[in-house]
Amino acid sequence: MSNDAPHRLLLDNLNTATLLLDERLCLEYMNPAAEMLLAVSGQRSHGQFISELFTESPEALGALRQAVEQAHPFTKREATLVTLGGQPLTVDYAVTPIVEHGRNRLLVEVHPRDRLLRITKEEAQQSQLETSRMLVRGLAHEIKNPLGGIRGAAQLLARELPDEALRDYTNVIIEEADRLRNLVDRMLGTNKLPQLRPANIHEVLERVASLVEAESQGRVPLLRDYDPSIPEVLIDQEQMIQAVLNIARNALQALGDSRQPAPQITLRSRALRQFTIGHQRHRLAVRIEIIDNGPGIPPELQETIFYPMVSGRPDGTGLGLAIAQSIISQHQGLVECESQPGHTVFSISLPLEQGAAPS
Repeated sequence: MSNDAPHRLLLDNLNTATLLLDERLCLEYMNPAAEMLLAVSGQRSHGQFISELFTESPEALGALRQAVEQAHPFTKREATLVTLGGQPLTVDYAVTPIVEHGRNRLLVEVHPRDRLLRITKEEAQQSQLETSRMLVRGLAHEIKNPLGGIRGAAQLLARELPDEALRDYTNVIIEEADRLRNLVDRMLGTNKLPQLRPANIHEVLERVASLVEAESQGRVPLLRDYDPSIPEVLIDQEQMIQAVLNIARNALQALGDSRQPAPQITLRSRALRQFTIGHQRHRLAVRIEIIDNGPGIPPELQETIFYPMVSGRPDGTGLGLAIAQSIISQHQGLVECESQPGHTVFSISLPLEQGAAPS
């Protein structure tokens, strides 16, 4: 590259993250796509050793040295890079040696895989959500119609009974019919569209924290780990409190059932940059995490935990998480779960802006 300026103008406009390293594996250039991917400034990072930008493995560093010494190109699939901020990235990258005027340099093209994997997972999750909604609505329709008839017949029967004491039986029928109707209504969730207004997400978390602390009566410490830089987000505050509370209550119940000697719930908030939700890339998003150190969710339930009527507890209805997912989906957000014994994390991701770039 005897004249770098025209080439760099082209690289600046590529969507592929591209870095140029010198013979010492120090950064000479990175394009804007690489700056966004690695969350660093190319100008400030100029001259830094590659391991100061991100880390992978000692073997990968050896492969880069071999590539620059022997002018040997190579490609690596599904590598895990860890950025300066500690965020792991799954990427494919190609390394191409450039030999010019006795200098050996490396052109590194990085293709992120996280977004593709996330989009595939979210599409499957959304498809499952729509399927379960259709099943629940069909089931609810089939249940509510005969329930209305049963309740009405019990009321008519109660009027005809000669003995007042016999009405206890018809009252049981009416009460149980009402209970089943309420259960079906909860399965259907709210039909009310969210009333979006700017709100501080930490007000939501503090409201949830106060309710959980009151319910646990001090038995379960609740830790806050907030990012105070997060701006206001457009949400229906009451609905979002309900969604986060359902998840936090789930954690509280899991800790109570497990009799964990040192139970703990953590509420965490973080800002995310260039984050993809569905097919939309958002310049800014917020992530809320509800973390507990309980026994974890059984592996066989993790894929279906957001389905209605699926619960890991014998007395659970399996509606809390399904309702939470429905609310978050109406906010154009995403809820995910990762669980292993001693560490369960429910993550809620919400866009912080109305405008979004296509992914």
